[in-house]
Amino acid sequence: MKLFGTDGVRGEAGKKLTAMFSMRLAMAAGIYFRKNSVTNKILVGKDTRRSGYMIENAIVSGLTAVGYNVIQIGPMPTPAIAFLTEDMRCDAGIMISASHNPYYDNGIKFFDMHGNKLNIEEEKEIENIYFNEEIIDSKQQTRKKIGSSKRIDDVIGRYIVHIKNSFPSNLTLSGLRVVLDTANGAAYKVAPTIFNELGADTIVINDKPNGFNINLKCGAMHPEDLGNAVRKYRADIGFAFDGDADRLVAVDENGEVIDGDKLLGALAIYLKNRKKLKNCSMVATVMSNKALEDFLKRNDIKLYRSNVGDKYVLEEIKRNDLNFGGEQSGHIVMTDFAKTGDGLVSALQTVAYMLISNKKASELFNPFELYPQILENIPVKEKKPLENIEGYEKLVESFEKEGTRVLIRYSGTENKLRVLLEGKDNRVLEKQMENAKNFFKAALNG
Repeated sequence: MKLFGTDGVRGEAGKKLTAMFSMRLAMAAGIYFRKNSVTNKILVGKDTRRSGYMIENAIVSGLTAVGYNVIQIGPMPTPAIAFLTEDMRCDAGIMISASHNPYYDNGIKFFDMHGNKLNIEEEKEIENIYFNEEIIDSKQQTRKKIGSSKRIDDVIGRYIVHIKNSFPSNLTLSGLRVVLDTANGAAYKVAPTIFNELGADTIVINDKPNGFNINLKCGAMHPEDLGNAVRKYRADIGFAFDGDADRLVAVDENGEVIDGDKLLGALAIYLKNRKKLKNCSMVATVMSNKALEDFLKRNDIKLYRSNVGDKYVLEEIKRNDLNFGGEQSGHIVMTDFAKTGDGLVSALQTVAYMLISNKKASELFNPFELYPQILENIPVKEKKPLENIEGYEKLVESFEKEGTRVLIRYSGTENKLRVLLEGKDNRVLEKQMENAKNFFKAALNG
């Protein structure tokens, strides 16, 4: 049984992510991290889901059972855990969050002592320990070797200073009106504080978490509220975060959502102009529109493609000695400032570009036209290997013969099949997508 998906372990709290499961997974992780232990401390943070209390306590029990001392810091963005794990000299960091998923889901993400997400091999080692009864039993501690835990509530200041330092010191947000949608999630305190301290006229929406309203018709997954608020308050720009604030969706002064690929392209130009784009290259995923690739090529910027998931973007960045990349969905990785996708870092770099260029968001972040693209998420009962589905290859070949770029993959976190079709004629794409939906519904839900 495989525990890890594309971004840690994720599932319905109380069903897949039970207290017993979480405790045992924490034990396995603690046993794994102890191999390279330096300080015998592990940092644990979470978002604002009600189930976070249950899972956090279970994780603390599991870690202390194998001898680790635990530092609990409460609701904080995922990128804050990455930063603070290294900054506070911990052996590892754990974030309890299901990111953009509904409140009833939750997840567990692990970071090494340098604040990096674990790779597949490291996750596999933890899985092997999890399923090994002998190792789990033998590594539990007694007497003075049992670990301790303590809660620290003032580390938010460290992260705020770190994020503010990513913003050009010669700039101020004074005179800029910004709307923030914190999705009733982990950024509900930190995001307004940062923008206010930098001088922005800040309006905040969806910043009243109650344990059940995280991502509920708000935030990065539902930017409609943000668009309305930007128009209502005549703001210069709006930013929506997801539940753990590692994703960003921006809205221009007209209340229109800025396409993720266009934002990536514009930020690449911004970094290049400031001579901050390492090796004049960047990374995007296989999901990004080819129009982005063509735009970058016209501006002498090379594009590398990665698998979907910000950790794969980061791996490709490291592999090619780069410092910038991201996903069209809103994960933007700037390794000069953050270990992983950080919505707050991305937002500050976006407004910095606006201030330096002295242009409106609608003009600045619309640098090219996208090629027609259709994406559908098809619910499936089981994830059969695509190559084993009769007629699959023939279907793909028929689409590609008509000049369509085809990308079909299973979600790493949900029982869904993601089908992306891209081409020059939208009518052709719509017809192909209808055929694809009918084919996969019959093949995977029959």
